[in-house]
Amino acid sequence: MNRRELMSLAVPLMAAAYFAPSLAFSQEAARDPYAPTEVAIRDDFEVGSIVVVSKDFFLYHVIAPGRAIRYGVAVGTAELVWKGRATVGRKVEWPSWTPTQDMIKRKPQQYAKWANGMPGGPQNPLGARALYLYNDKGQDTAIRIHGTTEPGSIGRAVSNGCLRMRNEAVMALYDQVPVGTPVYVY
Repeated sequence: MNRRELMSLAVPLMAAAYFAPSLAFSQEAARDPYAPTEVAIRDDFEVGSIVVVSKDFFLYHVIAPGRAIRYGVAVGTAELVWKGRATVGRKVEWPSWTPTQDMIKRKPQQYAKWANGMPGGPQNPLGARALYLYNDKGQDTAIRIHGTTEPGSIGRAVSNGCLRMRNEAVMALYDQVPVGTPVYVY
């Protein structure tokens, strides 16, 4: 088989993967356990909600009764893991970022220079998109579901409490989730 024949076989396979997302999910998941994958989930979560299981490093976006898209996430280090119920109160593309006073106290060399904030963009630690989580009183929890400039951190406990996703994953979630979406973090 020559190169031209080999390439003619590759084009239909690439087209099949492009037009068949479920096939693409399963192939990707075989190589990367944190790639977006459609999975079964308990059927008692409301459709549209977000469920995070911190100890397993997965976020589930419930798309139908008993079905969800599973995404890999990075979570807070042991003492900074946030758990509870929240609501997506705000969504921002290319968000700006300001470290909390606690973050600055813990690591002044790393965070003090950004005490007045960092504009959004490709170097910003919140990445391409952010979903701001609010409590049941409508107050900002300071916890975000956001992108990251460190995609290798997915699947680990490394953050200051927020839930990090790869930029392409948070962009997909952002497009599917309206303000008001319930979020459950376990």
